[in-house]
Amino acid sequence: MDPYAWLRDRTNPEVIRYLEAENAYTEALMKPTEALQKALYDEMLGRIKETDLSVPEKLDQYEYYSRTEKGKQYPFHCRKPAGAEGPEEILLDVNTLAEGHKFFNIGVFRVSPNHKLLAYSTDTAGSSVFTLHVKDLDTGALLPERILNTAASAAWANDNRTLFYTTLDDAKRSYRLYRHALGTDAAADVLIYEETDERLSVELSKTRSRQYLLMTLESHTTTEVRILNADEPLGEFRVLKARVADVEYYVDHHSDWFYIRTNDSGKNFRLMKAPVRDADPARWVELLPHRAAVSLDDIDAFRDHLVISERDNGLRRMRILNLTDNQEHFVEFSEPAYSFFLAANPEFNTTQLRFTYMSLVTPRSVFDYDMNARTRELKKQFEVLGGYDPEQYASERIMARGHDGVEIPISLVYRKGMKRDGSHPLYLYGYGSYGLSMDPSFSSDRLSLLDRGFIYAIAHIRGGGDVNRYWYEDGKLLKKKNTFLDFISCAEHLIAQKYTSSRKLVISGGSAGGLLVGAVANMRPDLLQVVIAKVPFVDVINSMLDTSLPLTVTEFEEWGNPQDPVYYAYMKSYTPYENVEAKAYPDILATGGLNDTAVPFWEPAKWTAKLRTMKTDSNVLLLKTNLTAGHSGVSGRYERLKETAFEYAFVLDRLGL
Repeated sequence: MDPYAWLRDRTNPEVIRYLEAENAYTEALMKPTEALQKALYDEMLGRIKETDLSVPEKLDQYEYYSRTEKGKQYPFHCRKPAGAEGPEEILLDVNTLAEGHKFFNIGVFRVSPNHKLLAYSTDTAGSSVFTLHVKDLDTGALLPERILNTAASAAWANDNRTLFYTTLDDAKRSYRLYRHALGTDAAADVLIYEETDERLSVELSKTRSRQYLLMTLESHTTTEVRILNADEPLGEFRVLKARVADVEYYVDHHSDWFYIRTNDSGKNFRLMKAPVRDADPARWVELLPHRAAVSLDDIDAFRDHLVISERDNGLRRMRILNLTDNQEHFVEFSEPAYSFFLAANPEFNTTQLRFTYMSLVTPRSVFDYDMNARTRELKKQFEVLGGYDPEQYASERIMARGHDGVEIPISLVYRKGMKRDGSHPLYLYGYGSYGLSMDPSFSSDRLSLLDRGFIYAIAHIRGGGDVNRYWYEDGKLLKKKNTFLDFISCAEHLIAQKYTSSRKLVISGGSAGGLLVGAVANMRPDLLQVVIAKVPFVDVINSMLDTSLPLTVTEFEEWGNPQDPVYYAYMKSYTPYENVEAKAYPDILATGGLNDTAVPFWEPAKWTAKLRTMKTDSNVLLLKTNLTAGHSGVSGRYERLKETAFEYAFVLDRLGL
């Protein structure tokens, strides 16, 4: 019997009144911090260059970029002629589109091959259900096309009039691929493919070579890729390799070859190539073997080069393979903890690779790298206003020993002069699911904590992809508790090494990271003082038993199916909601979104309701539900700053700072 199951019904006025009452309670308890919230907001806003410009990316005769204006919540997406001082074209003014909406998000943004049309999609509820539009860039007019219930996935064929897109089923799974001809009724669009296996979703992309459309059918453990020559939109997608359970492969195209990243011979993936004329799996040739300690994360093909993104001992590295002479080299990075990601790099015929580099100390920096000359040029480092000096801060990468002897990386940043005497407050962040990596990145907002004496730390725990693919496998399904125990080990290590104390430890996680901090709060409430649980996945068993919910069936491969008694018993041993007990808990701030389709709003609502009934302490427990947004929270950039200021104010208040 679940006494709080009634909170699942969003159509019940009593549920809305309950959420509104919780919000009013939260607002009342946080009212004494309003001046602090305003000060934090002003600090964070003061570090941002409000009117700013992204680094333009060249594609054919245009340079595409986005820019922001002071006082505007959303960006402008623009272009201008490449290499010339031509006039700016505003392709989308998101501020105008967002007028009258409390939430607004752009999903698809695809310019046609001839640069005359723009396909874009919009979500006005935060539910990740998009409406697809097409804009004539010559006239600025919208075409009659208005396609509902789409996913954020679409691609143009090379004829500039055929648009492929995917739609959602009742569980919000991208499951159908359609072909649309401009000027025709969308109701008559041709259904190209429907995926009936509820574990798999349909994703659509186009190779950088612009020669092939890729339909990737994927679950958490299995993929199948189907290809179509983009010059032949009326042709049929053909299977590159039929799906095999628990085998993934991903494809890019270069000239006469497909390059393929696959885990068919080991979890960390290997690199293969196959001739386009006959890509039968029997003809695949190995270029880079599977390695036990190094994971192959991604591949990007250019005219003369292949860019290979790897992860070695938890740190990302970039390998450049010259396809003309088979020479290779690595792009060097010097900081102990860092991250990088490739830009869109839409041009295929180029030797220039654009990537963004950052660390816990170094702000976001955009580089152009000459893959032949092996030189890099800094195109832009995003400004941190107010006199930020990176020399005043230090970052570290340390290791904590886990409960089973495994070494767990921790990335740290703090102001120089920090003394390890246990006196510093420490904000420990973790995620640890889906094989996603929480690489060290820069945040100017975070300076509001660091400048108040905080240490900020990221626990690179199992269940994530922070070390390699095996790291992920060792923290899922019937090994999920390793995720929580790793996080506890990191917290214990930071306390033992006198970076902080249990009275000054804050832990934070969102979504599956909310599951993490909820589980840790149950297991070791004595270890910490404050919990920040953002849209937390805390009602695991009940959600995973409800196959009508988005994500449930697709995530059996991540958590297990609780209809299996073995998995049910294991989930029940850790799920935060089921394991709330009559004992003292830390201060807790939980957030939710009424339109959240990934973690339904009722999960944090039920969890906090049960905590209110059972906890024996007088610590603060707050629930804040956004009644007009979804999983990602508010959409405007200024509103996001207010949310961060609210969270930081809660932390500072509860620590007495």
